[in-house]
Amino acid sequence: MNQQQEDFFERLKEELDKSTESWPLDYLYKFIVPNDENKIQQIESAFAGSDAKFTTKQSGKGNFISVSIRVMMPDADSIIDKYKQVSSVEGIISL
Repeated sequence: MNQQQEDFFERLKEELDKSTESWPLDYLYKFIVPNDENKIQQIESAFAGSDAKFTTKQSGKGNFISVSIRVMMPDADSIIDKYKQVSSVEGIISL
């Protein structure tokens, strides 16, 4: 992981800790990935065993898929761990 990513995750943790009054938190992840079923499965597997609810939507030209995931997360570190876990999916964009 490069320094820019580390800085982003550090800022995200600070913001989550500052803005969240109580945990666990119903958190919404949003990603965009190339339209490839394997990439979507990689994302889904990162949330396996949780109560995650997935919503997908294909882009207008069909080149990309937006993936929204709503899941109860116990703390800021767990949220960041999931971002790090899915960052290995080639072509993923975290929103």
